[in-house]
This record gives sequence, C-alpha cells and structure tokens, in this order.
Amino acid sequence: MIRSINTLLVPIPTIRAHKLACTVMNEQVLVLVHIQTEDGYEGWGEATTIGGLSYAEESPHSIKTNIDTYFTPLLLKEQPTSTAKAMQLLSLHINGNRFAKCAIETALLDIEGKRLNLPVSELIGGRVRDRIEVAWTLASGNTATDIAEAKRMIEQKRHRIFKLKIGSNPIIDDVAHVLAIKKALPDCRITVDVNQAWTELEAMQGISLLQAGGVDLIEQPVSMRNKAALKRLTEHFDVAIMADEIVQDPQNAFHLAADHYADVFAVKINQAGGLKAACLIGQMAHLAGIELYGGTMLEGPIGTAASAHVFSTYPSLNFDTELFGPLLLTEDVLVQPLDYQDFGLNVPMGAGLGIEVDSDKVYHYAKQAINNSLKSSKPQLATNAQTEIL
Repeated sequence: MIRSINTLLVPIPTIRAHKLACTVMNEQVLVLVHIQTEDGYEGWGEATTIGGLSYAEESPHSIKTNIDTYFTPLLLKEQPTSTAKAMQLLSLHINGNRFAKCAIETALLDIEGKRLNLPVSELIGGRVRDRIEVAWTLASGNTATDIAEAKRMIEQKRHRIFKLKIGSNPIIDDVAHVLAIKKALPDCRITVDVNQAWTELEAMQGISLLQAGGVDLIEQPVSMRNKAALKRLTEHFDVAIMADEIVQDPQNAFHLAADHYADVFAVKINQAGGLKAACLIGQMAHLAGIELYGGTMLEGPIGTAASAHVFSTYPSLNFDTELFGPLLLTEDVLVQPLDYQDFGLNVPMGAGLGIEVDSDKVYHYAKQAINNSLKSSKPQLATNAQTEIL
C-alpha cells in the first residue's frame, strides 16, 4: 500500500544561460515525486518541464498543485495494487496532465522494479542496448562561444553530436550561425531546433539554406498546430525533418506515423504521458518506418535515468538521444552521478531506476526554495496591502 506521496520543487542553477526560441533559462526547477509504501519501498519520479508556461501548458507549480490536490488523494484512497492499475485509475479520473502522470508512473515503476529486483527497462519491454549516445545543445547564442564549447566537449569525449537552438533571430543570422559551426565541426552531426518559431514560408527558406550547408536534422520548424505544413516540408526536403512538440501522446503519434508527417520522432517521456506511453510511441514509429530520437525536457538525473530505460528498449535509435540535462545543472541530487563517458550514457543496471537519490539534499533544497519564495514575496505583499489602504 502507498503510505505517502510528496511533490517537491527543487530549483537548481544551470552552468550557463541556455537560450531557446521561447525563453532563456538560468535555472531549472526539478519537479520530483517521492512515493513511499507501507512495506518500506520508495520510488522517485520527475515531471520537469521547460521555461514555466512559455513552452507548454504545464508548469512546475501547476504540476505540484495538481498532484497534491487531485492525484495524491485519489491514489491514497483507492490504493491500486499495481502500476498499471494506478495509471488506469488516473486516466479515468484525470484528463491531460501528461507530465504529472509520467512522474507518478516513474515512481511506481521504480518501486515495482525494486520489489522484483529488476531494472525498469525489463518491466517495459526489455532493453536491447546498455549504452546510448548523447547530443549536447549549444545554446549560448554566440558563434565563437558555441564552437569553443563544442571543441571542449569533443576533447573530453563528452559529446560529438550537437544541437543548435534557433528561431529567435532573423533567418539569415540564425543560418549563418549554424553554418559557421557546421564548418568548424565538419565531422560532427549537427541538428537545429527551431522550436516552432518559423512560418511555412520561412521554413522553406531556412531549411533550403541549412540543407545546402550540410545540416543533418531539422527539428519542429513550424507550429505544432500546423501539421500539414510539417508534412509538406518533410516531403519537399531531403534533409531529415523531426517532429517534437507535435508528437505528444500515443494518439497523436499514431496519426502522425500513419500518414508519415515527419522522418523522425523526438520522444519525451513527460510529453508522452509516461514511460509505457513513450515505449508505445517508439514501437509505432518503428512499425511505420519513422526513425527515433530520444528527447529531453532538460530533466535532472531522475527523469534522465527513466528516459534512458525507455530508449534502451527501442528497436532502433538511429538519431541517438539528447539526455544531457543533468550535465547542464550545477548540482546533482544523486548519491552517485549518472555514468557519462565515451560520448554517451551508460543505462543504469540496478533494480528500479538503478539510482540512489540523496533524499536529504532534495528535501533541503526544496525547503530552501520555499523559504526563499516566502522571503521574496513579503515586500510585495506589504506593498499590495499599503496600496489597498491608500
């Protein structure tokens, strides 16, 4: 039986500013779910998103509020006897909230794996690889800085696949930035992520230039609401076009795969609504002849470990992964960090997620964040009170 469910917001600064088309990140707020059972097991899950509400409809604070207000009372009352029954219960009573559902499922699978002494990967289909290659995102916005950073990563054998976030500048400027980096790193695979920033006409212009310059992969160039444009771009260009935000859950993925709206699917466990849903998307894409890419919401090590378990089960993973989230953070919440080496990540082998969370550190950071929030809000509250009196 479930004894307790705690949802924690843990803000951690990033090692440098991380620039996207929709926002600039200087910290990441990890949304962690800690479930404990009456028989002494504990599991961890993560529902981290990007940039508050600037990226998607779920934010760290809304995820915590919804889990605390709706998920937790329901699970504690009904006490489902398996992860599958718990997720069926949540699906029946709670619409949407894919990120929150993913965190709950991850924590329950972590417990289930520990109880059975099996890695999570063996509970969701069985792994076919123990190591996954990891791309690094160059997102300083400065060409020289990005080139220097990439060369350091290659020398350290950390990364040899690089993604560039573009879309916030004029097309010509963004393309010039990308092609200068491609020229400086001719032996490296280069992906660009437009984060839905272009119209279809802008995408025609931008992708033409990027394809001519030897870029290897174009991610979500147009709005997720304009899937017809994505299909037209996929059919028009030789360079691989990847669907990301538009993929979402298995239902969306099924329709996209059936009509081949993109060459590649970026799969994210939170965006999919859970680990099993992400596995299902991978299977559908494989059956439809669509390549796979292991995406990230810039999760910390808990969500990254969960993602690695999922991607280890994919029949093919020809475009590799982007599981660099923990490396972007200045602090780690694990007792032993994830094993990054030789341009990739070794998938944890132990029971459950195969990681040990530093509970004391997590709860300390979460409490510290609450105290800082209370301190920063007091002057504003006083100002509001004075305004009302006046």
